Formats: sequence, structure tokens, C-alpha cells
Amino acid sequence: MERDARFWKEIDKQTVKCSLCAHGCKIKNGQKGICGVRKNVNGKLKTLIYGSVSSMAVDPIEKKPLFHFYPGSQVFSLGTVGCNFKCLNCQNYDISTANHDSIYIRDVMPERAVELAKSNGCQGIAWTYNEPTIWHEYTFDSAKLAKSSGLYTAYVTNGYISRDALMEISPYLDAMNVDVKSFNENFYNKICKAKLGPVIKTCELAKELKIHLEVTYLVIPGYNDDLEEIKRFCKWVVEKLGKDTAVHFSRFHPDYKMMEASITPFETLYQIFKCAKEVGILFPYIGNVPHGEYENTFCPSCGKTCIERYGFTVSKDGLNEDKCVNCGKKLPIILEN
Repeated sequence: MERDARFWKEIDKQTVKCSLCAHGCKIKNGQKGICGVRKNVNGKLKTLIYGSVSSMAVDPIEKKPLFHFYPGSQVFSLGTVGCNFKCLNCQNYDISTANHDSIYIRDVMPERAVELAKSNGCQGIAWTYNEPTIWHEYTFDSAKLAKSSGLYTAYVTNGYISRDALMEISPYLDAMNVDVKSFNENFYNKICKAKLGPVIKTCELAKELKIHLEVTYLVIPGYNDDLEEIKRFCKWVVEKLGKDTAVHFSRFHPDYKMMEASITPFETLYQIFKCAKEVGILFPYIGNVPHGEYENTFCPSCGKTCIERYGFTVSKDGLNEDKCVNCGKKLPIILEN
């Protein structure tokens, strides 16, 4: 659905500049930006996807993944089409590379999204599956309505949002999981057709804005699994985001245009897990692997299990509110009211 876009300015009679994300696309009349869903229509920037939903489901919040935010809750998840990255390993390429008029989509207005979340017993709404930044006009309106209706809100994002856009939505955005693809500019340039710097800035700004932040790092053998690179990433997390930030190191499975890459060996993930702990990260996790203790939340003081996870089943028996039952240590976990 076409609507007026936010965050742009006129360059000349034929060109506008979009400032929604770090690309800063200069778009000629009749053309679209890198995301494929923002178009210059006679000198005005339009979003082509307001309310346009390609994917919709009730998910456990752990699937995002968010482990320290309303653990055990259900979240109503929505996705559209397009993306401002061009990742060669995209697992949702069927929607991230789709045109707004090339696949089946339905119109779900913000009021209807809130109704569906509540009628399905969800505690919140997440914008996910593809990049929510490019859906800003819709997510901004929806987030305001969701918050006024008592729902929490979450982004699952690549972090390529401009400062102004994040500042605008931040009062209505409770949580973000930012996918840090690598801690290497060459990887971002080659694999994602983007830059690392803006992603780092987004994470740091989210912390400043008191948005609950968790970070995911998908480990791809031979591409971003060098332990020295991982160590630099972990040091940045500790120094800039805080040692109590949950970090999810996920196993890679070949997809899209990276079918030649191998599945991440568990031993690699385990070595990275140990490295993260040694650098000082209190809550590293390993994802996309068979059930094990690497998905559980342990008390950083006494070591007891506070939250046990088996798939998407969650037990909080080790918590007394947000404190360790065993020693009383307060954990950085946001629970249901």
C-alpha cells in the first residue's frame, strides 16, 4: 500500500535523498532505493509497503532470539518484503528479494495487527522475517498503538537504521535483536553490500536510549569465524554495550547464494563460546544446535541455572522475580508485569 514516506529531502526536481537508513540513497524520479520498497514518485518519496504483510505468525519470543526479554512469552510476528541488505546467505530471501507486487501480500493495518496479537494471546508484537527498518512508517504507527494497548514491541534487525529514525521510534520500541553479521568491513562489503560502522552505532545508540538489546552473530566457517575477529567483537560488546548483554552465536546452514559454505562445526561454536566468556561476556549463548546447556541462563554469581530452555519451552524455576533463587543475585532480565 502506497503512502508518503518519512525521512527524505529533495535534491533537485528529479532527485530525492532518503535518510531512513545508512545507505542514504539518491533516487531519481520513477526509481526505487536499494531496499526496493521506497520510490520517487514525481519528486516525492513514497513507501510502497505500508500495511503490506507477507508473513505473519505467533512465535515464542525466544525464536527472535530474545532470551532476557519477557522469557516464555508469545509474540505476534509480522514481516513484509524487501531489504536494505543484499546478504548472499539470506535465509528469508524469498521475501527479502521480492517486489511488493510479485508475491502474495495482505493489508494488515496497525489496528488490525494489535487486534490479532491480543486475540492470539500474545504479549507483544515483533517486526521480523525481513528488515523492519524499511517498514518504518508502518512500524512506527503500529508501535505507538501497540504500546497504548499494553503490548510490548520488538525489532529483529540488521541495525542499518539512521539515528533520526531510531530516535523517532525509540519511545515506542522496547527491544531489539541486532544481527551483527561480522566484525569485519570486508565481510559487510562483500557479503551484505553494506558497512559495519552504522550497525555498531545503532547498537550503541540503542543502549543509550534504554532499548533492551541483544545481539546475534551468525558464525559462517571460513568467512567470519576467526577467533581474533570474534575476540574484537566480544571486547566491543563488553566495552560499549555492557558485559551483561546477551550475545547469541548461531550455527550457519547453507542457503541462497552460499550453498558452498559448510555448516558450522559445534567445536567452532564451543571455542567461540569459551572466548566470549574469557573476554568477559556474562551471557553468551549458542543457537541453531541440538538442546544443551548453552541455551540456558546461569547466574553469573553462583552459577546455578536460572532459566532452562528446551527448544522453545522455558522454565523459570531458578528465578524469584528477576533474582537468582539460590543466591539472590539480580539478573538483567525483563519479565512480564
